Amino acid sequence: MNYISEKSNLGNNVTMGYFVVIEDDVVIGDNCTIGSNVVLHRGTVIGGNVRIDDNTVIGKQPMRSVNSIFKNEEKLIPAKISEGCIIGTGVIIYCGCGIGEKTLIADTAVIRENVTVGSKTIIGRGTTIENFSNVRSNCKIQTNVYLTAYSEVYDYVFIGPCVTTSNDNYAARSKQRFGQFKGVTIKKGGRIGAGAVILPGITIHEDGFVAAGSVVTKDVEGGKIVVGNPAKVLRYVPEEQLLKNQ
Repeated sequence: MNYISEKSNLGNNVTMGYFVVIEDDVVIGDNCTIGSNVVLHRGTVIGGNVRIDDNTVIGKQPMRSVNSIFKNEEKLIPAKISEGCIIGTGVIIYCGCGIGEKTLIADTAVIRENVTVGSKTIIGRGTTIENFSNVRSNCKIQTNVYLTAYSEVYDYVFIGPCVTTSNDNYAARSKQRFGQFKGVTIKKGGRIGAGAVILPGITIHEDGFVAAGSVVTKDVEGGKIVVGNPAKVLRYVPEEQLLKNQ
């Protein structure tokens, strides 16, 4: 048995599984497929031709601990999923999120509030994108990536599996950290290999390449490959690998 609010607006040819919950003021476009046990919270907007698999929650309100840097007083807009997206099983997309057209968000990924994701981007299985981050278009973010809050990811970025980023140089041990959180910035065409660690505030410039397993403690200049712990310049990216020539 499904619960569909009378205040919701469903398009034509929308199919759904069992035990779906659609709250007030939800809008669903034409030709959408919604799996079983899906919850669409109040005000969520789903574009046409979207697939949402089983056990996914869209438009979730955040929980706040008593010492969270984020405050409950903030008013969050409903989540919006654009046309042609594919949302996997067990995904959680919080309110205040916007997902661009034809983007794939794979199973068990979590997209926190106040995050935007561009079009034709892939968010891999088990990946978490934290608050106030912006991931642009045509990116590939692979399995189990942790993208910290306040991060900027530009177009055509590749982030390999199990990459970890951070935004707190004080590791939660000083009041000085408040107001100084800074995520990572990965400019157009930047690439990060599997298992790399990127420290707070680091910028990887256009076509910069971080080798697998590296620990990045300084900015990576455009077109350079860095490797090691701490990461150091190995050489320039070969010209045939530069984004402008692809």
